[in-house]
Amino acid sequence: MRGLRWILLLILVAGVAGVWWYLHRPSSSSSSENPTLSEAQGKKSQNRGNGPGGPGGGPGGPVPVVSDTVKKQDVPIYFNGIGTVQAYNTVTVRVRVDGQIKEIDYKEGQEVKTGDLLAVIDPAPYQAVYDQALARRAQDEAQLDNAQVVFQRDSDLLAKNVLDHQTYDTAKYQVAQFQALVKSDDANIESAKVNLDYTRVTSPILGRVGIRLVDVGNIVHASDNSGIVTITQLKPISVLFTLPQQQLGQVNQEAAKGPLKVFAVDRDNTQPLSEGVLAVVNNQIDQTTGTVQLKATFANEDQKLWPGQFVNARLLVTTRKDGLVVPAPVIQRGPNGSYAYVIKPDQTVEMRPVTVNQIDNGLALIDDGLQEGEQVVVDGQYKLQPGSKVILTAPGNSPQRIGQSNGTGRNRENQKTAASDETPGTQPQGIASGG
Repeated sequence: MRGLRWILLLILVAGVAGVWWYLHRPSSSSSSENPTLSEAQGKKSQNRGNGPGGPGGGPGGPVPVVSDTVKKQDVPIYFNGIGTVQAYNTVTVRVRVDGQIKEIDYKEGQEVKTGDLLAVIDPAPYQAVYDQALARRAQDEAQLDNAQVVFQRDSDLLAKNVLDHQTYDTAKYQVAQFQALVKSDDANIESAKVNLDYTRVTSPILGRVGIRLVDVGNIVHASDNSGIVTITQLKPISVLFTLPQQQLGQVNQEAAKGPLKVFAVDRDNTQPLSEGVLAVVNNQIDQTTGTVQLKATFANEDQKLWPGQFVNARLLVTTRKDGLVVPAPVIQRGPNGSYAYVIKPDQTVEMRPVTVNQIDNGLALIDDGLQEGEQVVVDGQYKLQPGSKVILTAPGNSPQRIGQSNGTGRNRENQKTAASDETPGTQPQGIASGG
């Protein structure tokens, strides 16, 4: 029994030793057995060593980058907000008398002027009331004339002591009564005339009519909630937009100096639509959002702005004179804020913190961190570290040293051909390398 245990123990030890040898056997045997594979691996390792900095550069070789120079120029300062186009005036045309619509005198989408006829309500009932008012006035005027004749006769008789005072007073106040009736008739005539005029529905503003809401033959009432058509004034037109409350002080300060321009741009910030002026800054801040609402007015002669349209509003607050600018890709962002790679005279780079005022139209306005004339890296930052050595390239071209020409004509074509024939990762022929 004890012998069997020793046999099983020896078998277990042998198995463990075999597994250990299999996992830790030398890997060089495969390379030695396959010389072709070994040679290919050697070439691959040699090519990897060439790197972006040229043959033999290794990881510390020069890095090709695109650069630009810090410049001074006048930079407009914009405050941007999301806006909504709103008609300068909007009117829902409602009827003011009851009746049946006899005519529709506009076409949908038509431009109308103030006073243009839009619709006609059956005027017959109102014409009859007007005629009755005229007849009532004529009747009361006749009675007034008769009362005045009687009063004049009674006045003569009273002077001759032939008539008593009671009859005289009756004739006198009857004249006053008929005079009041005539004035009442005049008011009734005016009221009937107004209602008759209301049967002709006219445009109260200059603008564009919308879709017809009521057709000919329908009965309409002055108490109806819906109108017969909506008119919107498109020229001029307004844009409502919001800005953070932190910008309100500067807006008010600059607006006190004169009108501020506002530019309407499409939602993609690619197509300018119209130019206007700031009209109103709202008199209170929205406490729920911490923003203030502003209103700008645009002439909109080309009608690129339409009520209900969403646009980006760009308020031109001021212009920075001789501001420092760099291309927007120069600005990088890290855990400690914005920074830029500055190329020093020895062709090494320095990672410098910068303060950015705004980035607009592909340019970054710098408040602090850069000086005019300094060279900064525009492209290739992902390969850089502080102190890295660089060579400059033009966008889309081969690397070159500072101040070196890329060559022209046939020479440049030969360089491109040579570069394409070489193994990827090696430096093109004819380009200087090293530092």
